[in-house]
Amino acid sequence: MSSTRRAVLRVLDPGPLSTIQDLGRPGWFSVGVGVSGAADRGSLKLANRLVGNPEDAAGIETLLGGLELVAEAPVLLAVTGADVPITVDGAAEANASVLALRTGQRLKLGQAAAGLRAYVGVRGGIAVDEVLGSRSRDTLAGLGPEPLTEGTELGVGAADGYPWPNVAVAPVPSMHSGVVTVRVLLGPREDWFTDPRSLFTGTWSMTDRADRVGVRLARVGDEPPLSRINDKELPTEGMPLGAIQVQPSGEPVVFLADHPITGGYPVIGTVVTADVDLLAQLRPGQHLRFRPAQS
Repeated sequence: MSSTRRAVLRVLDPGPLSTIQDLGRPGWFSVGVGVSGAADRGSLKLANRLVGNPEDAAGIETLLGGLELVAEAPVLLAVTGADVPITVDGAAEANASVLALRTGQRLKLGQAAAGLRAYVGVRGGIAVDEVLGSRSRDTLAGLGPEPLTEGTELGVGAADGYPWPNVAVAPVPSMHSGVVTVRVLLGPREDWFTDPRSLFTGTWSMTDRADRVGVRLARVGDEPPLSRINDKELPTEGMPLGAIQVQPSGEPVVFLADHPITGGYPVIGTVVTADVDLLAQLRPGQHLRFRPAQS
């Protein structure tokens, strides 16, 4: 996707954390670089489809809302993901809808009512320099474009040849703040635990120790923590997206987009790829259940 030097969007307020993300940089594990990319890949793909982009075009991932942009030129946008109030020059707009901004108009995202991360797709894709084939910000490795700040100016790529959007609003269900269920394949180190299937017992709560690297969970109620059969050290081994690594305290950490590619704590199971997006939208205090996936 060719880029343009002309600024099309300017950041008035980046909110708590806003980064440029595409679908990541696969293929670099051999040199110690993870995939990264959007934490909720489905929401970024939807935002891109709404504005006629390829699904892997770069957009903006923003945490909890608060992002405010002004159009420096006419631009087509879509906002997906967390349920954030969306306004253009103060007028309310629908989530997952196509928004045509004229020069000088302002897009503002309010505080998310449910979900954690919202995505802004821009027709043509955000045009920043690629690093190892991706425009994503990897917060663990420090690769890719810096997080957005007030005054950041963004260009977009050429959209020549892209199909024009043929829907105005995508009929997506609202996110909810209730209990979320995710599917897990046990292994490869379930034999390091006295009762690995206790992972599926009761509910877990997302703690405030969460970011793009992963989320730490705590038991809800009186269920015991996950316990190991011994205190041996595990040789460092590869960590996939969705890996559930169990700390010495018995608390699991589920790895998200910017996870390390190796680790030394045993992995009791892995969240199936289709459900990782659900974890990326969990808020501190929200509950989830693990359920065995059909292998």
